[in-house]
Amino acid sequence: MPEIDVREIPPKERHPKIMDTFAEMASGETLRLINDHDPKPLYYEMEAEVDAFDADNYEVRREDTEKFVAEFPKQ
Repeated sequence: MPEIDVREIPPKERHPKIMDTFAEMASGETLRLINDHDPKPLYYEMEAEVDAFDADNYEVRREDTEKFVAEFPKQ
């Protein structure tokens, strides 16, 4: 499962890196994203713009004050 910890990546570079990684994934794979906040804006962006994003199986959980783990599955 591809994984990106974006907490150390400058904010303006996060979404492009995530989108590029997701685009390179095979169908059926899931991108695990580690973030310092709930990635709800990214969820909405992907739901609107990425046909291969499986929004029905998206999951996010808070593991710590500044650690959220989200799973973005690809159809």
